[in-house]
Amino acid sequence: MRLSRAMMKAPAGRRLCALMAASAGIALALTVADKALAQRKEPPPSREAAQYSFAPIVKKAAPAVVNVYVRARVQTFVSPFAEDPLFRRFFGEAFGMPQERIQNSLGSGVIVSPTGIVVTNNHVIKVGGAAEIKVALADRREFDAKVILQDEKSDIAVLRIEGGDGRFPYLQFENSDTIEVGDLVLAIGNPFGVGQTVTSGIISALARTEVAQSQAQVFIQTDAAINPGNSGGALVDMAGRVVGINTAIFSRSGGSHGIGFAIPSNLVKLYVDSAVTGRKVERPWIGAKLDAVTRDIAEGLKLDRVAGAVIVRLYPNSPAAEAGLEAGDVIVAVDGYEVTDARAVNYRLTTRGIGNRARLDVVRKGRRMTVEVSLRAPPAAGRDDIRNLAGPHPFDGARVANILPGMADELGIDDQDGVVVLSVRGGATAARLGFRQGDIIVQVGRQKIETVAELEGLLKDRQRLWQVVVKRGQQVLQLQVPG
Repeated sequence: MRLSRAMMKAPAGRRLCALMAASAGIALALTVADKALAQRKEPPPSREAAQYSFAPIVKKAAPAVVNVYVRARVQTFVSPFAEDPLFRRFFGEAFGMPQERIQNSLGSGVIVSPTGIVVTNNHVIKVGGAAEIKVALADRREFDAKVILQDEKSDIAVLRIEGGDGRFPYLQFENSDTIEVGDLVLAIGNPFGVGQTVTSGIISALARTEVAQSQAQVFIQTDAAINPGNSGGALVDMAGRVVGINTAIFSRSGGSHGIGFAIPSNLVKLYVDSAVTGRKVERPWIGAKLDAVTRDIAEGLKLDRVAGAVIVRLYPNSPAAEAGLEAGDVIVAVDGYEVTDARAVNYRLTTRGIGNRARLDVVRKGRRMTVEVSLRAPPAAGRDDIRNLAGPHPFDGARVANILPGMADELGIDDQDGVVVLSVRGGATAARLGFRQGDIIVQVGRQKIETVAELEGLLKDRQRLWQVVVKRGQQVLQLQVPG
């Protein structure tokens, strides 16, 4: 310890007082440091004080998360032109000599009823052909399972375990509207087939729609590690309740980058209840064509943010028209929940349900207003609106329909007139030529097609060369098919 020059020149008594003060300060500092060191070395009074563990939650939730194994015999088609991109564009993958092979799929699922009701992703069990599905529990018991509901748009499938004593471990659903960004969650599943695995993280975002492939999909985002094989597994909160079903990841390598997505439990529960009761899930129809709000639209309509769903078209005598909505109105909230785009609006209306009323917050010419709209089922197709086509023509095996308002919304197409492909039977001519759901048949030969009756009439006359024009999204495909 050194004293300054000024202190050295001070009287002896003053120097002594300074030395004593300095010594006391050093002693006090050492005492505090020793106490802190001693506190760090003391053992914690309990295990709970030493660390927080997810073990009690895992013990509650993990037994109800299962592995889903799917094995199916499927037909593939081998052709010498299979590598030709032009050939595949016009004739699709299913063209050539049929060849049978075994296709396996592995994913996860969640038991949500003691009777053995399992929810998983549709893409886990959708392998084609006659599938054999087995469910393996965490205690290594295995059971056969039967599909009781599939919905491709929401990517949800519901299974029923066959056999057992009807006392399976199960998880309850949490209201997904109550979770918030920052909440802790656990993801439980079977990544890469290595066995049941638990990862932890937080809710990173809510109502994600940018990654959705369907108008019906809205996701919870989490940074809990989700990998291939986790699909269909549970995303649970700290009470051990299901807040979502893990379904997708954003990845450039195929592994987890901390951006995973789960289907909200409120939508999942809707489909589970539908499967158990046998009632079909119908998405409400309000009779309004919605589009996302772009920056240009926001500026033109004087919106304070680039969010919401703008009404671009109204159907006459529809619930939206009856509620007083107008083209150009922007829906910014449904039942008090903010919505970022048309997908978010459709999700809110779907979980609200047909037969109820929804409260819409709407911005019209810069002024915010609230309207109530009734939620109805889409207009039913008449007997003459749908046809199953069969015969020696390119559309053999296709189910087609006049474009009705509800169908246009359901299929996500903008066209109001014409004939749309609803489905294609596997192995039929239409399937081998690559026709798919949502294709709009525009023209056959030189005849423009406006109704299914016109199309069916034209297909009765055999042609040596069929000339077909089909609209697929924003593309117009012109095909020539030998008769």
